[in-house]
Amino acid sequence: MEKKQRQFALWYFIAAFWLVLGIHEFLIARHTETLLYSDFKVLLKAGKVDDLALGERIISGRLKREGLEGLLPKEKVEEIQRVAGGEHRFVTIRVSDPTLIQDLEASKVRFAGEVESTWFITLLSWVLPALVFVGVWMFLMKRIGGPASGLMAIGKSKAKVYMEKETGVTFADVAGIDEARAELMEIVEFLKTPERYRRLGGKIPKGVLIVGAPGTGKTLLAKAVAGEAGVPFFSMSGSEFVEMFVGVGAARVRDLFAQAQEKAPCIIFIDELDALGKARGLNPMGGHDEREQTLNQLLVEMDGFDTNKGVIIMAATNRPEILDQALLRPGRFDRHVALDRPDIRGREKILQVHAKPVTLSPGVDLSAIAARTPGFVGADLANLVNEAALLAARKGKDAVEMADFDEAIDRIVGGLEKKTRVMNPAEKETVAYHEAGHALVAESRPRADRVSKISIIPRGVAALGYTQQLPTEDRYLLKRADLLDRLDVLLGGRVAEEIIFGDVSTGAQDDLQRATDMARLMVTQYGMSEHLGLATFEEPRTSAFLNISKPQGVREYSERTAQAIDEEIRKLLDDAHTRVEQTLAARRGELDALGKLLLEKEVVDRETLAQLLAPQKS
Repeated sequence: MEKKQRQFALWYFIAAFWLVLGIHEFLIARHTETLLYSDFKVLLKAGKVDDLALGERIISGRLKREGLEGLLPKEKVEEIQRVAGGEHRFVTIRVSDPTLIQDLEASKVRFAGEVESTWFITLLSWVLPALVFVGVWMFLMKRIGGPASGLMAIGKSKAKVYMEKETGVTFADVAGIDEARAELMEIVEFLKTPERYRRLGGKIPKGVLIVGAPGTGKTLLAKAVAGEAGVPFFSMSGSEFVEMFVGVGAARVRDLFAQAQEKAPCIIFIDELDALGKARGLNPMGGHDEREQTLNQLLVEMDGFDTNKGVIIMAATNRPEILDQALLRPGRFDRHVALDRPDIRGREKILQVHAKPVTLSPGVDLSAIAARTPGFVGADLANLVNEAALLAARKGKDAVEMADFDEAIDRIVGGLEKKTRVMNPAEKETVAYHEAGHALVAESRPRADRVSKISIIPRGVAALGYTQQLPTEDRYLLKRADLLDRLDVLLGGRVAEEIIFGDVSTGAQDDLQRATDMARLMVTQYGMSEHLGLATFEEPRTSAFLNISKPQGVREYSERTAQAIDEEIRKLLDDAHTRVEQTLAARRGELDALGKLLLEKEVVDRETLAQLLAPQKS
């Protein structure tokens, strides 16, 4: 408030100064007449001027108003006559006139020299640029610092503050993660009734770290906690703490916790904590990293506040393996809540939540959709419902039907259908028998997932066809027999090309890559090699929650062992190739029939496939 008063007083002073200056100039100019130099010479010879002051650029003096008719233009005379009084002041611009002094002496006019005052011009030359600079500076400071702050507020927290009603999220909006929700209900109960825990001497965890794959609902769960507890919710991304200026991140951390303590009880939520809390000492260039300064300040603040005041800090990340261990110790992020991909029941509940605002046809079976979407997270299911609604609207339907959901699943899993891509008959035939080989092998292996759809319509960037398999149930452990059956299914397309055409194509590249990776995992990480035994030879190459490859670490085994690993991988693939070849050779008739059916219809569903294979099974 004091700052605003000072600012108001400054602008008031400037405005008053210019107002007084303007009034002064107006009053002077009101009683002063400006004459042409020629008119001045005429009036001088007529004796109508007196008391002249001769400056370097201006001549001023007293003008007698009587008898001006005929000496000046009529309009000028009338203008002079309108001013009351017998005398009138005038000014004229001095020109080079060598005879001026002689004319003045001849007319017996009193005159004197005058040193012209340039104070006004000088004042403008100094004050006006300064005022312009101050105005521009104040404008830029407001724009840089934000609507309600200045440049010096760069260290202020950028956290978005939501009150309990502004989050708009409660536990009713969270589905499919019942265990995590139950874990966080304790936080809600503490914020609502802290005396229940304090009377027994218990302390609520200072921090809650939510880990999980992207789209599993980490941020949604944190907002639901704030909405259920009815407390302010401070939301900020980890990347917003770190700036190019040294010390800004640490200042923002201090300001964030200061604001939180003022509004306690409340929740501080830091999204993408890995951007801020990455393990220290990893900078190869050395030195004092700004990000490490910010992390150190966060550690200090988490040690310095008391949870009994009602300040709970929550964070979310999908890369917990790179976080600094100091963040994960008891006293900081005490509680870790892992959000796994939802099972079939969880997916059905999530679909029910997202389908509430959507007009569904009576024939829509959400449980069947949940069964067809293994591995989908909450964000994927929300996108699925939205895609189905858009497809139905595009076709002008009054409600979303099951066919729209089927098409949306195909679009998400396989990619956009390439209706304009034209394959030549030879390529189309190769793709048809390739996909038929995958489907027949999958139906021949008892531990493989059942085939739900076969398509040879190009989708996505490189997919010329696909065989969609539907798991009968969610599985969390795979036996060696399960992996061997999956190897067989992956090699089914390649072997089918060999049998039908006596040649192979490049279409099996992705299948071979996945088969090789699976065989390598069996040998190096799962201990499923009889020759190499139970030892593991490589660390997991992918992140725990992100499907991205990690850099290859230092190999900790000998060249002899590496050669043995390569031989075991080759043996697994060769054995799988032999088994698949025997299966497809024995079912050559079914392979030909399914390939021709795909060339005719392009898409074969589960029912059609079952009818095709039923006579041979009996």
